[in-house]
Formats: sequence, C-alpha cells, structure tokens
Amino acid sequence: MDSINQNQPEDNFKNLQGEEAKAKIKELAEKASSCFFCSNIKTGLPFSTRPMAVQKIDDEGNFWFLSADDSHKNEELSHDPFVHLLFQGSAHSDFLNIYGIADVSKDKEKIKELWEPILKTWFTEGEDDPRITVIKVEPTAGYYWDNKHGNAIAFIKQAAGAVMGKTLDDSIEGKLDID
Repeated sequence: MDSINQNQPEDNFKNLQGEEAKAKIKELAEKASSCFFCSNIKTGLPFSTRPMAVQKIDDEGNFWFLSADDSHKNEELSHDPFVHLLFQGSAHSDFLNIYGIADVSKDKEKIKELWEPILKTWFTEGEDDPRITVIKVEPTAGYYWDNKHGNAIAFIKQAAGAVMGKTLDDSIEGKLDID
C-alpha cells in the first residue's frame, strides 16, 4: 500500500465481490457524467478512445451500447474484442475502471429495448436503421475509487486534515470481482 493510504487513521481499501461488486459497478456507472470506451487494447497499436453513452447496465453487470456497424469502433472490435471502460462521476469521487470483452450483434429485440428517441441524431432511420448494432461489454476485471459518506463529508474530512496536518479523507477503493 502506498504511503498516503498508510497514513489514514481508518481503512480505506475494500475489495468487492459478487452481488456487492455488481451493485457498485451499476451505482458508479449510472452516476457517471462521462464514459470513455477504449478499444484496440491487445493489438499492439495505440488504443482508441471515444466517449460513449451507456444505454443500460443489466443486473449481471454487463454494459450495453448502441453503435453503427460501419464505425471505426466496430471495425476495431472485430479484430480485438477486449475493451477498457473509464467512468468519472465527479471531480472528487465516483471513478470506475472496467476491463471487459465486447460482443457486437444486430439483436433487433435488444435494439428496441435500448432505443431512445434522441438516438435518431445518429441513426436517422430510427430504431429500424439497418446500421444499428448492439455492443455488450461483459466485465472481466474492475477497480473503483469513491468516498464512503458523500462529497460533503469527504470535503470536511480533507479540510480538517489540512488544518491538523494529518491525512484524513473519506476515500474508499478496491478491486471489483463480479464472478
């Protein structure tokens, strides 16, 4: 453990497994103001990063996206299905790092389930646009950084620590194992 965490008066590391990990993944991803979808992970090429909107996170912790079949992302996934998803909820908490395996399909039922009218901006023919694909990302590993009691308490603890010259924060972090 690093020196900053060693100076904490309370435990700030907790690995989560199973249902607890799935719940944390869903909580942090749904609060996130941004998601960055990285592909070309194992090709040896620089990985590609783009913002993506998560359409759904199911009860198993899978992430669902809609994408165009002629996109660079779909082309990259056809050669390397390994992806890295990065989420940020606020400037001080709600960070999520997910590795996973993507599967691309043209599942019409899933497209209908995930469809929202705003998506017509990209898929001009609506939910029947022939270019729409579904990307399912099944997490294989994850890590989170959050705070225990909300941003207000975290700020008060940091301010008190600064005044006292002690490392006090409300952080919590750990590995996420959904199996």
